[in-house]
Formats: sequence, structure tokens, C-alpha cells
Amino acid sequence: MSSIAIEAKGLVKTFGEQRAVDGIDLTIPKGMVYGFLGPNVQGRRTTIRMLATLLKPDGGSAKVFGHDISSETSAVRSRISLTGQYASLDEDLTGKENLVMISRLMGYSKKEAKKRADELLVAFRLDDAAKKQVKNYSGGMRRRMDIAASIVVTPDLLFLDEPTTGLDPESRIEVWGIVRSLVRAGTTVLLTTQYLEEADQLADRIAVINQGKLIAEGTSAELKASIGRNTLHVQFVDENDLSRAKQIIESKLNNVVQITDAHSLSIQVNQPSKIPETFSELANEHIQMSSFSLGQPSLDEVFLTLTGSKTPDEEKINDETNE
Repeated sequence: MSSIAIEAKGLVKTFGEQRAVDGIDLTIPKGMVYGFLGPNVQGRRTTIRMLATLLKPDGGSAKVFGHDISSETSAVRSRISLTGQYASLDEDLTGKENLVMISRLMGYSKKEAKKRADELLVAFRLDDAAKKQVKNYSGGMRRRMDIAASIVVTPDLLFLDEPTTGLDPESRIEVWGIVRSLVRAGTTVLLTTQYLEEADQLADRIAVINQGKLIAEGTSAELKASIGRNTLHVQFVDENDLSRAKQIIESKLNNVVQITDAHSLSIQVNQPSKIPETFSELANEHIQMSSFSLGQPSLDEVFLTLTGSKTPDEEKINDETNE
């Protein structure tokens, strides 16, 4: 039995004269979270829609658990589930009523549907809100319900498209826990996210696409090592010194500084031997540092280096990609 969940070769999708996906190759093993990142939403989401059999590729091929996405769509669909930012829930029904309805549509008997709904409500800590209308759920509750609805029948492969967009930090961490539990139970997860910290925390491997092409792939550690630079993080006592400090550090270390907050900055360092003289120049200018560290770059810095963009963005896809 194959250990590969997804295998894609030369996938292409065009909209008019634009190539949203341009010859992407992917090999995704079973039983992992695979992060799929890019500086705009179109390439990421178009790839997912092809793999989920919602769009036909214009070139190349792909298999999901050995089934061709173009010629064996029914077999592929029987193994997968897809959750976007919002699932198709009835806002006027309660949480339990939604899950019972979806279970019935998936072939459960009336008794089995109620049992499955109760199991999911408990598993996702929504049992106290079972009788509340979904339109009255908080953002975090709604996202948990979305994911619960997508695994009424536990999929072998779950496409999670930006599952924590708009959530507060506590709710995001709750969703992360759910994702980890699914993988422990045997589900493979293909994750797209605009939060690089999320990919760093969850993904076993990460693919980065830019302008429709796969430009990097590996573990988070491998991607960080690939840019071959250390990152210097410096925090200053007085925020009024930040502008002058930026000028000095850029001049001495010959690279572009990123302002990370009102008191801090970071820079990728190609010549660590120049750091002491840089600090001496700051001292000569009476600029006081409160802390500094030199270490491996963050995934944000890797993403910026690879794509020229700070984070995956929230661009809306042209309507034709939703056809």
C-alpha cells in the first residue's frame, strides 16, 4: 500500500492569459500536516480546488491516494473533505441540528446521525452550545463547528483553507489542537494559512509557491537553513533612537533592516564579524540597547527572502476561479 497521499506532476491552471498554477509538482506523504504557502491567495486556492476535484487542470496530472483527480473524481471525493473559511452551515439551525442534517446527508440513519452529532459536539467542546443557533456562535465556536461539519465522515485527507483567519489568539490555539488531534487519528491535512507562525507550529513540511510556481519545499528548519543567514534582533531602550539606529545598522551590516515594533528591529547578517563594530558605533551615538540576539531566521524572514512579500495576503480571487 502506497504511503503517498498526494502526488502531482506539472499541474497547470490558467484563467484567460494568467497562469494561476504553473507546473507544480508535489509529493505529500500520508499522516502529516503539509503547509501550502504563497504571497497571494489565487495560486494556493486554485491548487487545492484542483486536488479536491472542483477544478479541472489545464495541464499535468495528480493522484490522491492513487486515484486520478480528473478520471476518478468519485473515488477521490470519497476520501477527502474541504473546509474553507466558512463551511456550508445553516445559520438559523442549532449546532446539533446542523451536524445531524449533514450526517443524514452522508448516509447515517436518524439514530446514528444524532449519535455522531453528539460525539462531535463533545470532541469540539461545543456540547454546551448544542442548542444555540449557529448565527449566535462566537468566531472560535464557528470555526470549530466548521471543522466538525467537515469530518462527520472522518476523511483520509482534509483540505484546511485558512482555518483561523480572523480568530483571536486563544481560538487559534484551540483550532491548532484540533488539527493535531486529527493527524494523530490518521488524517492527512493540507493547510493554507496567512499566518506564518501557524505553519511553523503545525506543518511537518511546507511548500512555498510564487507566481504559480513551486519555489521551495521542506521542513520549517530546512527552509530556514536554506537562506543561509543569521538574523540579528535588537531592542532599544528609547523608541526615539530607532530611526538613527536603523541607519547605522544598515550602513554597517549592508542590508535592509526590518522594524519589528516601536523599540525593536531585525536584520539578516551576512558577516557576523561586523556586529561588534556596529554595536560600538551605536554606543558612540549614545544609543542604548536593552537586548539583542543572533539566531536562525524566522519563517517570516524566509518567506520575505523567497517571495519578496512579508506574509501571505488576503487578495480576493477573480470570480472566475470560483467557477
